[in-house]
Amino acid sequence: MQAKVPDDARLREMGGGRILPLLWKFAWPALVTMTLNQLYNVIDRVYIGNGCGRDAIAGLAMTFPVMMVMGAFGPLIGVGSGTVISISLGEKNPARAERALGQCVALKLLLGVTVAPALFVFLDPILHAMAGGGVTDGAIAAARLYLRINVLFHFLAHLAFGLSACMRSEGSPVAAMRCMVAGAVANLVLDPFFIFERVNLRLFSLPGLGLGVAGAAWATNIAMGLACLAALLHYTGGRSVVKLRLRNVRVYGDLVPRVLAIGLSPFLMQFAGSTINFSLNKAFSHWSGSPAEGTVQIAAFGIFLPVSFLFFMPSMGIQQGFAPIIGYNWGARNLARVRRCLDTVVLLTTAAVACACLAQMLFARPLAWCFAQGEPDVVRAGAFALRLGNCMVWCIGLNVAATTYFQAIGRPRTAIVLSLLRQVIVLLPCVWILPRVLPRVLPIDPLLAVWISLPISDVAAFLASIPPVLRERRALARAGAGA
Repeated sequence: MQAKVPDDARLREMGGGRILPLLWKFAWPALVTMTLNQLYNVIDRVYIGNGCGRDAIAGLAMTFPVMMVMGAFGPLIGVGSGTVISISLGEKNPARAERALGQCVALKLLLGVTVAPALFVFLDPILHAMAGGGVTDGAIAAARLYLRINVLFHFLAHLAFGLSACMRSEGSPVAAMRCMVAGAVANLVLDPFFIFERVNLRLFSLPGLGLGVAGAAWATNIAMGLACLAALLHYTGGRSVVKLRLRNVRVYGDLVPRVLAIGLSPFLMQFAGSTINFSLNKAFSHWSGSPAEGTVQIAAFGIFLPVSFLFFMPSMGIQQGFAPIIGYNWGARNLARVRRCLDTVVLLTTAAVACACLAQMLFARPLAWCFAQGEPDVVRAGAFALRLGNCMVWCIGLNVAATTYFQAIGRPRTAIVLSLLRQVIVLLPCVWILPRVLPRVLPIDPLLAVWISLPISDVAAFLASIPPVLRERRALARAGAGA
């Protein structure tokens, strides 16, 4: 039976509602969702840093490359599926949208039984290659323990994130937010009870499990399981525009290439992020004078990453809010509206990253202190990392907006090049080359040269994003005028 074209007010609003109120409607749930998702990392590291010490902070920093590899497969499927759904709804093709949703679930389940077990086998070689003798044994042990628990249950997070992306694409951002709120609240409550032996409340204390780093991993997995359950209830409770039907949960030969092509840009971006994290951890351990110093530098990096990601969430929320609007109107060939959306997303994303840059410059030390109150050398290194590593992040808004735009309209090649500019084409060579070259011409430490690589890559990504955005604006203006 052919699916009925949904005459839904949410879809009519995407095609004709005022852009800024519509963006706010989509962006604030996405912003809350993504901020709460990032709080999984921040909460884990705050609790572990203050309860388990610098080895544990450094150990969790060493888990980032592996976690990002696993996480990279999420947007490969989720972003691609969401884009196909929004474009299909704009083209009045709900049957294809339903098949894309069912395929998203099938691919997520397939991912859980293939990629995760393969990574589990290679955990020890990866950690030892990254450490290279430049960190303490305690840091390696903490990383190994956290990853062994998380790797096998990570498919729950994939399924929750993938379904929430599909919800936003069908015009249900608040429902997507509710799912992730359920998981974030559960993680916030469970973390202290799983990590500490006793949880001291204002008037009394309660016993905890005292599992340390392992407790943080178990709390996160349970929380993501709850978020996944909430997402499935949305699609089985009759409240969704696109229906999840059991017969559609399969892989389609005509859809999977398009989904993977669109999702390839965020996949490569996140996979590149994993490579960069691996390289930075390797560089810190290599250029440090001792395992203790290497552990401090990696712990500082463990503070830098979650704080940077947390302050980057407003721009990501804007991205997530705009993507279904742009995709729907591109599918409906409403190109004048697409151009207005592009201009708006560039301005708002630039403002968001500028505010993030300023906040981290001003409050770097208090932010670092939250993660390592009893480790003054880690606090100093973390504050320095936040200031230097993010000093030019104000200029990357154009790159972020352009990547989102080309992704949303189904032009993955351009999106892939733009997404790889910052992390691979510029940053990766800088991490390996600058510590060897700069100390020969300037009186600086090799570790400083590693951190300098970050602002250099931000500036390069900004400059390279200008030409394709200007070309696209002109093309949209011509097409809109001729329509």
